[in-house]
Amino acid sequence: MSVAGINVLVDETRARMEAAKAPLLSVRGVSAYYGSIRALKNVDVEVNEGEIVALIGANGAGKSTLMMTIFGQPQAREGTITFAGQDITRLPTHEIARLNLAQSPEGRRIFSRMTVRENLQMGAAVNGGKHFAEDLERMCTLFPRLRERIDQRGGTMSGGEQQMLAIARALMSRPRLLMLDEPSLGLAPLVVKQIFSTVRELNRTEGLTVFIVEQNAYHALKLAHRGYVMVTGAVTMSGTGQALLDDPQVKAAYLEGGQH
Repeated sequence: MSVAGINVLVDETRARMEAAKAPLLSVRGVSAYYGSIRALKNVDVEVNEGEIVALIGANGAGKSTLMMTIFGQPQAREGTITFAGQDITRLPTHEIARLNLAQSPEGRRIFSRMTVRENLQMGAAVNGGKHFAEDLERMCTLFPRLRERIDQRGGTMSGGEQQMLAIARALMSRPRLLMLDEPSLGLAPLVVKQIFSTVRELNRTEGLTVFIVEQNAYHALKLAHRGYVMVTGAVTMSGTGQALLDDPQVKAAYLEGGQH
């Protein structure tokens, strides 16, 4: 091989190594606006392959806005967002959804008039419905209640069942990164524990990468490898899940009277 050929090979190998070290999701200096109101302020967040990362903060802190901005609604006015090495800052939402990145949105937003099966078909449509039968069985194993409700309209189910359906619908696309926006909102503690346990198991057994936005700081930080704290649109703290649980400021602001 010529010297030029060797140099090309070295450059390609170095590029692959750098890509392997890069975060799966990278948010750098991102600001987003609703009209003239600045909802996100120079936000930096990273999610590495195989991690569970939590973003906690009070209601109205901007957590869900960050989640929506990653998915292109609203688009970031400043900064960059990359996923798997690709700049997605200016991509429309439907193109982002095709990149093995799936979202279970705040408020669940299932198709209430569709059955459980039809909702799951919608989730599978992102990748052309490949492996539908296999993935349907997998979701019914993860969430046995969905099997019992498979031909029931989504809107007639309980809040907990709808949340399970929303997560299962997102998983039907076989995402590389699952984004969960307030999965515990309005749910009974027992259902919350079940959902968080399922997410932990998916991460442990399948290496699923998860970015979770949560008001329930205790459950989120117990689940997460790392976490960020957001206050009025800006990230103010970061660290391992346990370090944030033990931090006096986090305890005082989010864990007093703890939701265990």
